[in-house]
Amino acid sequence: MIRRLPPLSALRAFEAAARHDSFKKAAEELAVTPAAVSHQIRALEEYSGLSLFERRTRKVVLTDAGAQLYPVLRDGLDAFADTLERLTRRRSRARVTISATIAFTARWLIPRVADFRALHPHIDLQLQASNDVVDLGAAGVDIAIRYGEGPYPGFDVVPLFADRFAPVFNPMLRVETVADLALRPLIEFQWRRRHRQNPTWARWFAAADLPEPEETPLLRFSEESHAIQAAVAGQGIALASLALVEDELAAGHLVAPFDPKLTAFRHHLLTQEGEKSVHVTAAAQWLLSKANVAGERI
Repeated sequence: MIRRLPPLSALRAFEAAARHDSFKKAAEELAVTPAAVSHQIRALEEYSGLSLFERRTRKVVLTDAGAQLYPVLRDGLDAFADTLERLTRRRSRARVTISATIAFTARWLIPRVADFRALHPHIDLQLQASNDVVDLGAAGVDIAIRYGEGPYPGFDVVPLFADRFAPVFNPMLRVETVADLALRPLIEFQWRRRHRQNPTWARWFAAADLPEPEETPLLRFSEESHAIQAAVAGQGIALASLALVEDELAAGHLVAPFDPKLTAFRHHLLTQEGEKSVHVTAAAQWLLSKANVAGERI
C-alpha cells in the first residue's frame, strides 16, 4: 500500500501555525519567514482541497477541517519526537556485551545481573548465550567467558574459577547412601567434545571406587541447564557443576552429600588485548568479584 501524503514541510508548517494560532510565531519556530509558512499552508490546502485557516487581521483561526486535522497531526509528530528521543537516549547509554554458554548465562550470570545494575546503573549489560565459540571482534562482544583448558592467544585472559562436579538431587528422592545412587535414574548431558577430564558418571564412580551401575535408567540431555532443571524437579540424580547449582543448594532445592567432587576445566574471562573502556573494566571487575564468591579463585 502506497501512502499519498503531502510534503512533510507543509504538514510541519500547518501544525506549528495551528499550535500558535499565528503564521509569524510558526515561522520563528521553524526558522523561516511568515511568507514561507503561508506558502506551505496554501500548498497543503490546494493538495487537500480544504480550507484549513480563516485569515483574519493579525490572527488565523482553524476551520472545522483544520480543527479535525490538527490533533491527529500534533499527536503523530509528538509520538515521532518522543520515540526518536527515547531511542537516541538509549543508544547514548553505555553497554557491555558478555558472551557465555547457555548454561553459564542462565544459571550463573542472570541471577547476578541485579547486583551489577545496583552497582552500575548507568551501564546496560547485553548477555549473548551460545554454546558456539564466538569471534569477539566480529560479534561485537566485549567479554567472553570460556570454559576449557586454554590457552587463548590474542586475548587478555583472567582465570575465574575451577569447576567442580558432584551428584546433586532433590531431597525428596530420599537417597540416603552412595549405594542408593543405583536405585534412582541418573541424569547426564552430552558434552560437545570428548575429553578425559569431562566429568562423566563413569569417571565419578571410578573416583568413588564404586562399580558403575549397569541397569540404572539414564535420562540424557543435550543442554546442561536442562539436566539441572530435571534434577530440581526430582527426576533423578545429576552430576552437576556446583557453581551452576549454588542457589539451589543454598535454598535446599538440591543437595550434594556425596564425595568425591570432580575437578573439571576452568572458566576464563577473555577480553580483547589492549586498553579497555571504563565500562568494560567495570564489568570485568564485577565478574571477578562474583567469581570469588561462586568458587575457588585461581
